[in-house]
Amino acid sequence: MSGSTIIPWVVGNWKMNPMQANAKQLVQEFKQLLAQHDIPAAQCHLAVAPVTIALTTVQTALADAARPVHVVAQDVSRIAGTGAYTGEVSAELLKDSAIDYVLIGHSERREIFADDVAAVQAKIKNALTAGLTVIYCVGESLEQREQGIADQVVLQQICDVATVISAEQWQQQMIIAYEPIWAIGTGKTASPQDAQAMHAKIREGLTQITPAGQQIAILYGGSVKPENAAELAACPDINGALVGGASLNAESFYQIARAFADNK
Repeated sequence: MSGSTIIPWVVGNWKMNPMQANAKQLVQEFKQLLAQHDIPAAQCHLAVAPVTIALTTVQTALADAARPVHVVAQDVSRIAGTGAYTGEVSAELLKDSAIDYVLIGHSERREIFADDVAAVQAKIKNALTAGLTVIYCVGESLEQREQGIADQVVLQQICDVATVISAEQWQQQMIIAYEPIWAIGTGKTASPQDAQAMHAKIREGLTQITPAGQQIAILYGGSVKPENAAELAACPDINGALVGGASLNAESFYQIARAFADNK
């Protein structure tokens, strides 16, 4: 059994890019491509994750796009609500700004900013409680893959957060993104066969945790580009892509989205 009937998601993670003028140009170019050659929403969900200070600006700029393009926060505070927490942005503040999606658990947050299991759990709990949809990132390092424990590492990352997610939240507010750490920003990509094998393992693990396991979208991330998008999209348990560098080019991001939409 696979998740092949799930409408795919193609999400552009802009990370700490670009400058404001370039962001405006990127959005405009992407809107023009959609206006010229639409990608039906029934075939593919589209989203971009800009830096925090650009969330509402990008959201406003995309409001008149030919089809919905969602805006995703790249992270959220482990602190809920409001208060004296300098530099933090809570789930409630995101929701108040009509930002309905958030990335949590990205390897860069885990490795560079020391987001441990407790932090990730708190962020997910807060996000779900506030009504956000979480794109939860999992993935193994090259060393872990070479040791033969990639499956174990990734499934543990899912089990780590299962205790703070209700059955209803699994069904309505969770998306998984598998990003092998060794393939992020390196130009290396897991082969379609390796990616599908891991996605199938994740699907199997999800079905043991929640009855919604067959309906949860599992995205692949890790040097996704137009040249490999069609092969990845053809894999039955790969339900979209979390795109890094290629999402900073409107044409490349459009072609990746097109590949997943055409496979629907």
